[in-house]
Amino acid sequence: MRYLGSYPASLKARARTMIERGEAGPWLAKRYPQRHPVQTDKALFTFANEIRQNFMRQAPLLNKVLYDSKLDVIAHALGLHTAISRVQGGRLVAKKEIRIASLFKHIAPEFLQMIVVHELAHLREMNHDKAFYRLCESMQPDYHQVEFDLRLLLAQREAPPPIG
Repeated sequence: MRYLGSYPASLKARARTMIERGEAGPWLAKRYPQRHPVQTDKALFTFANEIRQNFMRQAPLLNKVLYDSKLDVIAHALGLHTAISRVQGGRLVAKKEIRIASLFKHIAPEFLQMIVVHELAHLREMNHDKAFYRLCESMQPDYHQVEFDLRLLLAQREAPPPIG
């Protein structure tokens, strides 16, 4: 249950029970029946920039947003944001990039939005503190529920199949 490590014991126990009984997958499929249409890096770049433009106009522009087949979901959580600084002429230029694990090409739109919102929030707030999560909630009001449900989905995918 590594994806649910920081949640209260009662929630982890309920999630474990749902996974063991084989209820988590069907419950999540009913709750999130659609799959998002954002399948290319170009579409992902457009999707992320629309969210940035709607909620974070003053944030730095994104230079690159892409699906990364090499991004390890376990090591890097759900996505990765980077700032690459280079000297161009006499100026220091920072390029902002967001990488999303390719695993997330085939998930519900709410989950993709949650991952992008999370990575965009890091443009303004580097730490996972109250200000960071307030910013996430301002961009996606049900952010915490969607994050929990995505973590439940990841835990369910990792678990052995239910017996019976």
